Amino acid sequence: MLAGFVAGFVDSIVGGGGLIQLPAFLLAFPGLPPAAILGSNKLAGFSGTTLAAVRYVRNTPVRWNAVLPAIITALIFAVIGAELVKLFDKELIKPVILFLLVAVAIYTYFRKDFGMKSSNGLLQPALTIWSLLVGAALGLYDGFFGPGTGSFLIVIYVSLFGFDFLNASVSAKLVNVATNAAALASFIWSGNVIWEIGIPLALFNMTGSWLGVRTALKRGVKFIRIFFLCVVTALILKFAYDLLS
Repeated sequence: MLAGFVAGFVDSIVGGGGLIQLPAFLLAFPGLPPAAILGSNKLAGFSGTTLAAVRYVRNTPVRWNAVLPAIITALIFAVIGAELVKLFDKELIKPVILFLLVAVAIYTYFRKDFGMKSSNGLLQPALTIWSLLVGAALGLYDGFFGPGTGSFLIVIYVSLFGFDFLNASVSAKLVNVATNAAALASFIWSGNVIWEIGIPLALFNMTGSWLGVRTALKRGVKFIRIFFLCVVTALILKFAYDLLS
């Protein structure tokens, strides 16, 4: 429950909550089938992400022309990604993700103005085309692998679409809700959600998420940038450890 609360807090700001919640779930319930753990964990993650998205939308302007196309393709390609897991070894993608995360961390650290304010981004029709492509790529990744999806979305919305960190976080949350909904529906359909564990965990995740959004809105883009760098560093260490071990 404590891990769920912390995961909700972290994920609501810059993504990466799965790095906290899922390992804790595995440690707490080592006897449960992996599919049941993943399904119950996804219920909690989806609940917290949805709450964060709703709160952000109520308090921050959303550029729907850059988000809605991504949501549509993310929903479709998340399902495709989940099917690809059955055909390919997802461990093969870890070195590529590690390299990308290191590049993102270095770029964000040295570009002090990165994501600090909104700038002129893409114009139509390029905006819609890139939004569709981003949703497809990240939806596929989230369905196939998952960790760091929210962080990658934030980087793309800042660098490609010209958002500041706050607006990028809002947009990432909305796309994440779509990919999580697709995955959760699959888990529920296959009976791999343990409700008596998933529901309490979801409540704690939502509480952490509520506090995280409140903190992000109060502290602004500078705080989110620092928090983003911390989470990306944690992702790098996690992937490096996995590869070395």
